[in-house]
Amino acid sequence: MSPDSTLTLANYIDGSLIPPRGGRYLDVFEPAIGQPFARCPDSDQGDIDAAVGAAQRAFPGWSTLHPEERAGHLQRIANAIQQRFEDFVAAESRDTGKPLALARALDIPRAMMNLRFFAAAASQFASESHSNGDGLNYTLRQPLGVVGCISPWNLPLYLFTWKIAPALAAGNTVVAKPSEVTPVTAWMFAQACIDAGLPAGVLNIVQGAGPGAGQALIDHPHIKAISFTGSTRTGAAIAAATAPKFKKVSLEMGGKNPTLVFADWEPSAKNWATLIRSAFSNQGQICLCGSRILVERGIYAEFKNAFVEKVRALRVGDPHDASSDLGAVVSRAHFDKVMSHIALAREEGGRILCGGDEVKVGGRCAGGWFIAPTVIEGLPADCRTNQEEIFGPVVTLLPFDSDDEAVAIANSTRYGLAASVWTSNLTRAHRVAARLESGIVWVNCWLRRDLRTPFGGVKDSGVGREGGAEALRFFTEPKNVCLALD
Repeated sequence: MSPDSTLTLANYIDGSLIPPRGGRYLDVFEPAIGQPFARCPDSDQGDIDAAVGAAQRAFPGWSTLHPEERAGHLQRIANAIQQRFEDFVAAESRDTGKPLALARALDIPRAMMNLRFFAAAASQFASESHSNGDGLNYTLRQPLGVVGCISPWNLPLYLFTWKIAPALAAGNTVVAKPSEVTPVTAWMFAQACIDAGLPAGVLNIVQGAGPGAGQALIDHPHIKAISFTGSTRTGAAIAAATAPKFKKVSLEMGGKNPTLVFADWEPSAKNWATLIRSAFSNQGQICLCGSRILVERGIYAEFKNAFVEKVRALRVGDPHDASSDLGAVVSRAHFDKVMSHIALAREEGGRILCGGDEVKVGGRCAGGWFIAPTVIEGLPADCRTNQEEIFGPVVTLLPFDSDDEAVAIANSTRYGLAASVWTSNLTRAHRVAARLESGIVWVNCWLRRDLRTPFGGVKDSGVGREGGAEALRFFTEPKNVCLALD
């Protein structure tokens, strides 16, 4: 596509790419330049109905297909992405504003890995059996039927496939809605499914906004489960809407993740690089980023000076530039939100140690939405800046004096998604990790993911778990069969 042309996306329903039934579209903006470059279908109830109908028709054949045959389809889709790898990289960067290097190293490889992992998992998924002498009980794990998957804008294809792959592997058919803010790679994924020969109706991708397409998907009486990743506010609305209908829900939501740095941590170049990455990767727009950095008081001043120096060295620039560490935030609305939080931090008495301002990149990116990586200190743990999710390149520094105080500060928010603990004391690492109210705790590392492990949060960060057998269990219904042996 030439830079001056507008890309018109389509829905993927019953094996074909088709326009929205109402003929309405939404503008899709390129964050790095601040201008629209594509049109996304603004789908409604009619589009969701068509997609659900196609998925219902496809379910009997797909659900009874041998798991290895379903796995073969997932592998072929991954191969189709691999064949257009750089096209997907370029589209993900353009859609989100993230550097090409990040999309190339993280987003697209992980999308393919999700497909390949659950392709293999489909043939390994086992259930339970119990014998008590006079009877044999065994558990069948049967697909639910038609399920809904709703994914966010920060890691578009990565999290889209994270939901779709286990749902399909378990034998369900799917109606999926990507974010209307970053819809392009989901549209390309639909073409990859066509190229790979996925049977019609097995996967349906309906583009559109949350109040229209999203709400219609959540409310549809034939959708058996909803897997959602996004904001806590939207997740709460989904929980309220689905509870009276007794639908299964998996909700992976917000975070205000603590990074706990003890005086005995190892300040190696590798650890510093990981800690900086944990704060600012993808412009801080990863739900797992550590936005509150808790530092033991004995090393606080030394740590602060070194940390700020390293943050100042980060380069904000054109996502196409290989030297750019950070790109643009995803939208004008999100830019305004992040900047308003920085203003709030100032009002609350915070000291801006670096950043705090818009970055003017210039050139083709003169109109883009860029924010300098920002470090703030001097705020109490209970202030809004340290309690509310900002989801941008903004972190706070907080000193602590003891393990107990560190844990208390870490646990003081309504969120509980992820945390990282930095210490050379293995006993402390185990003790602190066990006390943190968090679904995931990394020790001396960050974002190391074994896809077999359960992923999700506690408190307002989520309900349920994704990953490995947890995802396959969510997308299946257990049925106990008891056979008399006497």
